[in-house]
Amino acid sequence: METHKNKLGLLSIILLGVNAIIGSGIFLLPNKAYALVGTKSIFVFIFDALLVITIALCFAEAAGLFSKDGGPYVYTRAAFGDFAGFEVGFIKWIVSMIAWATMANGFATALGQIFPACNSRSAQIVIMTVIIVGLTLVNLCGVSSSKIINNLASIGKLVPLVIFIVVGFFFIHGGNFHPATTVATTSHGFGAACLVIFYAFTGFEAIAVAAEDMHNPQKTLPRAILMVMGIVSIFYLLIQVVAIGVLGNHLATATAPVQTAMEHFLGRGGFALVAAGELISIGGINIASSFITPRSAVALANDDLLPRFMLKRNRRGVEYWAIIITGIITLPIALSGSFTTLAAISVVSRFAQYLPTCLAILVFRHTMKDVPRPFKVPGGPTIPLIAIVVSIWLLMQANLHELIWGFGGLVVAIPFYFLMKWTCRRSN
Repeated sequence: METHKNKLGLLSIILLGVNAIIGSGIFLLPNKAYALVGTKSIFVFIFDALLVITIALCFAEAAGLFSKDGGPYVYTRAAFGDFAGFEVGFIKWIVSMIAWATMANGFATALGQIFPACNSRSAQIVIMTVIIVGLTLVNLCGVSSSKIINNLASIGKLVPLVIFIVVGFFFIHGGNFHPATTVATTSHGFGAACLVIFYAFTGFEAIAVAAEDMHNPQKTLPRAILMVMGIVSIFYLLIQVVAIGVLGNHLATATAPVQTAMEHFLGRGGFALVAAGELISIGGINIASSFITPRSAVALANDDLLPRFMLKRNRRGVEYWAIIITGIITLPIALSGSFTTLAAISVVSRFAQYLPTCLAILVFRHTMKDVPRPFKVPGGPTIPLIAIVVSIWLLMQANLHELIWGFGGLVVAIPFYFLMKWTCRRSN
């Protein structure tokens, strides 16, 4: 079993959260938001940050009530029963594997852009295989090994972004912010930009999935979730301000906005620094995904909603079957090609976790009102209700195709739920 000292402390949880959120999105999305609403994209980042913080507050309160692995699955199951919990837990596990596969694919693609020798299909297959198999082996070595690598990757990805913000401020041109917008905008354009940028904020919900590997999770998780969202929101807002201030209207057409802006004021060395940071960033998400994704399967198996053998632990105290099976499923997904619909699937499907958790807070206020809470969302039901209403509005900005792909997993999960229930009854 993992010893007390090998469990994740507050700093490691914060770095895990930052690692799970800050990825390729912030390196690539500032131009798309600017193209839709111009300089008003700054307010898009503020709007999304406030929305995510309202949702994160709900997660922080829920995290203080439970110490089990599973995050949104645990909260939904406690509030609405086995079926709703399984739907949330199953889609989280599947989407997490697809996201990890896509990040492995993205790392190979980014490496190929820097080193042409790595751009061949055979080279990319080798790179993706090494990433997924290698990180699976690291996780089999225990939480302490994953913790060290995750902390290093989190710090490594933040260094070029800090340099970008600090140095970039000296190259900002005030005229790039006037007039208030430089493209024709509509309410739909603002909503579409919010949906696009929201992708960059997703991932904070994964922090609570590995609660059992954390020291005193009921007290630590609420603090960590709020601190992570504060750090990420400040980073994103400053990055967008610097990108607009340096590139102006050219931001809308820049394919790699952060790298282009960095090259503008630090030359090719700055471009190379951000390229390295992007690789570290994508690599960091691979590390965080490899650690968090198997825990979703463990949470389901703990409640007999996946086979019990996935709970077997090795001598280092980790559920090796859950880790191995997750890696086995993820690898062929990564090798099957690019996933052009992942951004839409990822954003839309996340609300299958966000909305039930926000609703669960309203339920827990009645069913668990006497349970001590390390953290309670202020303002009564106001913030959870705001999170629910704004989340529904944001979903309305998605098109039908995105909604079908995003929520299709909920339909696919139904037969698996009844199959596991039937199997469990037979075994009993």
